[in-house]
Amino acid sequence: MNTKETEQASKYFLALGSALKGLDTYLHEEQSPAYQHGVIASIVSGYLDRLQNSLRSWENKISFEKKFRVSQTESGFPAFQNVLDLKNDRAGASDRLDGFDDEDTIRQNMVDHILTKKSFPSDLQKQMAERRYLQAVQEGKHFSPLVLPRTVRVSVNPKTKRPFYVVHWGFYDGAANLPMIYMATIEDSSDDIAKTLVSPSGKLNKHVNIKLPVEGLLNPDLALQFDDFCEKNSAYSLMPSTIAQSLDKDFDHLHPKQLRRFVLGPFYHSAFTRHGEKVDQILARVRKPENAWLMTWTMQEIFSISEKPAKWGLWGGEPARETFHINTDDLEATRMGVSDFRRNALVPHEAYQAIYASGQERDIFNGYQKHVISDGHVLRNM
Repeated sequence: MNTKETEQASKYFLALGSALKGLDTYLHEEQSPAYQHGVIASIVSGYLDRLQNSLRSWENKISFEKKFRVSQTESGFPAFQNVLDLKNDRAGASDRLDGFDDEDTIRQNMVDHILTKKSFPSDLQKQMAERRYLQAVQEGKHFSPLVLPRTVRVSVNPKTKRPFYVVHWGFYDGAANLPMIYMATIEDSSDDIAKTLVSPSGKLNKHVNIKLPVEGLLNPDLALQFDDFCEKNSAYSLMPSTIAQSLDKDFDHLHPKQLRRFVLGPFYHSAFTRHGEKVDQILARVRKPENAWLMTWTMQEIFSISEKPAKWGLWGGEPARETFHINTDDLEATRMGVSDFRRNALVPHEAYQAIYASGQERDIFNGYQKHVISDGHVLRNM
């Protein structure tokens, strides 16, 4: 990267960081649909934190290794290779850190360099950036190619007397360069887990000490298999209906009642993206770099409308299977393979003013629910 490219990257990090912060603000607004479903807001916020951590690490990395790519013509998000680099660098982070002085020593050396050599300590600044980068990747709190599943809620379905879990996981799609968040509500008919979790009265057994969240699926016998399923079945190219049906088919005792997919992006930024020519040109007129962006996201959902009961006999049988609802009255929902979906767009007030002044507001936000943010608040009735 030359100086100009580094400056552009800094503007990009600033804009994407502002967009992620703005989305988190929207999620926690009382009038936000996600806020009204508190579990959704808290789950998505955790992944936004991971993306912010990734951004900070990438920004540190270009200080000592000038290599960073953005999916300019597709998603507007960092290219998948950057995500892989964070994962790969974690493996050797501990050994590499052993070769660095601590931060206080590096900081003192920087001061000494300025006082004695009367010049800026560029090499020491790079050392500090690399040290901080390695410390961060060692902690592993980034948005990795697969963020392993976690169980965040457990209860009992009063009708079926089965325990059910709310599980979520993250996936950064390498082909589409899109971060995605999955949330699933799954009933478990495994005999052992049902006896453990469900009391004779048909309620959650209070004598079982469960400290949520739990890493992985709550059922220990299926947890590793479930991790493997998520890794192989979370691509953006797969419709939510396909994922839900595969989950139903692959696990005889897991019954997916609802699956949500939160697709973050595309992201538009005047200095970097080339996938929305009309939008990019308008954003170029925005004065403040931190406001020259537009963030979109889509929430997709598929749910079960009934369950075909299991049939077992002397010569085998069939486990229970779900019947999923696809909204065939909506062509777009049918194409996506979902029961319902919502497209959203978040834009800073300054960028919205530029879009409004262009006379293209209706075209740009067509099909999207629009949200305008200013000074940490979502503006209504714009």
